[in-house]
Amino acid sequence: MMIKPLNILGLMGGTSLDGIKAALVSTDGVDIYEVKSARKFLYPEPLAQKVRSVLGMHYDNPEERALIETTETEVTDFINEIVEEINRESDEPMDVIGLEGTTICHEPQNGYTYQLGKGRILAEKTGIKVVTHFRNADILNGGQGSPITATYYSALAQTLNKPNVFINIGGITNLIWTGTLGEIVAFDCGPGNALIDDWVFKHGGMQMDFNGKLAATGIVHEKIINQMMKHDFFGKYPPKSLDRNSFNDKTEHLEGLSLEDGAATATAFVSEAIAYSLALYLPEVPVCAVICGGGAQNPTLVRFIRQHLKEMKIETAQEDVFDFKIGDAPAIAFLAARRIYGLPITFPTTTGVAQPMTGGEIYEKEDKTK
Repeated sequence: MMIKPLNILGLMGGTSLDGIKAALVSTDGVDIYEVKSARKFLYPEPLAQKVRSVLGMHYDNPEERALIETTETEVTDFINEIVEEINRESDEPMDVIGLEGTTICHEPQNGYTYQLGKGRILAEKTGIKVVTHFRNADILNGGQGSPITATYYSALAQTLNKPNVFINIGGITNLIWTGTLGEIVAFDCGPGNALIDDWVFKHGGMQMDFNGKLAATGIVHEKIINQMMKHDFFGKYPPKSLDRNSFNDKTEHLEGLSLEDGAATATAFVSEAIAYSLALYLPEVPVCAVICGGGAQNPTLVRFIRQHLKEMKIETAQEDVFDFKIGDAPAIAFLAARRIYGLPITFPTTTGVAQPMTGGEIYEKEDKTK
């Protein structure tokens, strides 16, 4: 098969609960030629509440399946509306849709992960080939199923001095390290925006700490951070991955703090976990780091990270390379291209899978004339 650039719409829900990020990308899964458009579509509040209500649920549990099905159908309808809107605005037809829906549960130790979004229905409604569920094959073959975007960041890393690291802060934070010979090491390193978002949602009724303003006015409680760092996850060597709710038990330490102090302490905990993992688990100290993902939009979090890593050159991703608002949407387009062309997306050093492998389920509209 000849590899050529494809016009791919990448759609990413991830571990954040605020909606779907979308990016229309020209890519062949080796290079990113152009990010043609990029947008973020917020879930309507009733749908956001439904998504939040199914967190941690298992599809194979009959009592939970019906609620997951109802929510997933609504999410798929919402995604279909996004595709229709972008299609109307685009001058070029989409070749492929890459979809990584909102993760409601990720338990690789149990061979289970679930992302909302029905690829088969989306392909039928849009008439466009859909690639989705990128983690499943990796998990079924003994991998962690996360991080799945390492190949994308490794492609971006080619323009940077090496070794380098991307600090990708979504709902969960992961590190993607690229060595001088092109080696890739990637792993989830700790909580991300989800921990902060959950705190301000529970105690302030807000979806997020916008621009880190609450944390900027709060007091960091170092003793609480020390207690929160006493988590088994930090003692595990990579490859390793997290579920969105993995640190729920540790958030109990924040109870009793003011809204602002809780936000400040949660934000400082995220930065502490990043600094700890950078120091212990990378093959070589990076000469530069790029903070990306939704966390790059939080000036307070970025400031805390810089305070921890004073000797390292740290940048936030530039708009012409990576748009903060769209998170990993371009990466999902990139992965979809790699699946179409049979290129690997996970490796022993990124998810712990036994050998490099591709991933993603492909759905196409059924030809009823046959």
